[in-house]
Amino acid sequence: MKKAREKSGEPEVRAEYDFSGGVRGKYVRRHAQGTNVVVLEPDVAKVFPNAEAVNSSLRALADIMRRRQKSAAAR
Repeated sequence: MKKAREKSGEPEVRAEYDFSGGVRGKYVRRHAQGTNVVVLEPDVAKVFPNAEAVNSSLRALADIMRRRQKSAAAR
């Protein structure tokens, strides 16, 4: 048998939090698509000022890798 929770005298949400203008499920579709979070080591993060620079560099590297694979397969 589970013990009943003790209810505290405080409300669950503080009075200063106002969710009256909130929209339920606003980001659910975006969340369902998933995300890829990558944590960069500090020395690597110093080289890239923002996410756009990281993505640009990775796209260039991926393109080089694809070209090398194609040329290796053609041999």
